[in-house]
Amino acid sequence: MSVDSGLLVVDKPTNWTSHDVVARARRLCATRRVGHAGTLDPMATGVLVLGVGRATKLLTFLVGLDKEYTATIRLGQSTLTDDAEGEVTCAVGAPDSAVTSAALTDAVSALTGDIQQVPSSVSAIKVNGERSYARVRKGGVVDLPARPVTVSRFDVLARRPAVAEMPDGFLVDVLDLDVAVEVSSGTYVRALARDLGRQLGVGGHLTALRRTRVGRFDLAAATSLDALTAQVDEHGGASLPLVSLVDAARAHLEVHEVSTEDAVRISHGRRIASGSVRSDAVAAIDPDGRLVAVLDETATMARARVVFEPATAASAPVSPSPEPAAG
Repeated sequence: MSVDSGLLVVDKPTNWTSHDVVARARRLCATRRVGHAGTLDPMATGVLVLGVGRATKLLTFLVGLDKEYTATIRLGQSTLTDDAEGEVTCAVGAPDSAVTSAALTDAVSALTGDIQQVPSSVSAIKVNGERSYARVRKGGVVDLPARPVTVSRFDVLARRPAVAEMPDGFLVDVLDLDVAVEVSSGTYVRALARDLGRQLGVGGHLTALRRTRVGRFDLAAATSLDALTAQVDEHGGASLPLVSLVDAARAHLEVHEVSTEDAVRISHGRRIASGSVRSDAVAAIDPDGRLVAVLDETATMARARVVFEPATAASAPVSPSPEPAAG
């Protein structure tokens, strides 16, 4: 028997793709209706938000949430993929003494705030219908344009001198930085590592990445796949810690508390008067505490972008939709 609808917050293990996690969740939840609100690279761990059942409709409105990460950046080496999974393309080395505190502070400052970032060439961005990473792996050259992103926080937590071994056995001095970043959706942390190395003139790449928060969902709300599997084995799918549709919507969207009559009207494809907040993603919640729909309320009359609950209040009369006030 499949479980109810809701969000499932998973602590993704390393060496799993986001698709691998979705496939496991489909088995645990006994439904094909599982999706995710933003991928994590295989080497990364941490918060991955899944939608189950009708909650897959909500994912569209969650992919743009801001995110937090902890990461390790290695200075002194550049790689093809800007992370540890790619081959080393340049190794000038970065002894601890070569990167002064002042230079590091200036370089981090230049990458903080509203910036223009060139995505990693092995990102999933499409170029003429083909994924960028697929073109690079076939030996092609990709020139992605810079795009605006916001780095709200970029803190260096620790610096550790290290020695890295090259494929030919040659040893090079490097500097590992443990960092914490808070970024807007669409920001590539490995691109931050690459650009920090470039700012300092020594090259850089990402060696570890852990996503600690997506929107208001943090690691405290996440459960490992092993723990989820054990819960289902012992108690069945009903034991899964799903975040309800209405709780997820209240946490991340503007809310319009609608009347029973308006809830029925919305479910019939009719428009209702917009609330006081002009937004293109407003959660319509009925008097019974159900998420009825997500509305576009940028105009005077709100329209449903997606409907979650069918009309059930047969006793509620549906009068004609109110006309917007003149002027």
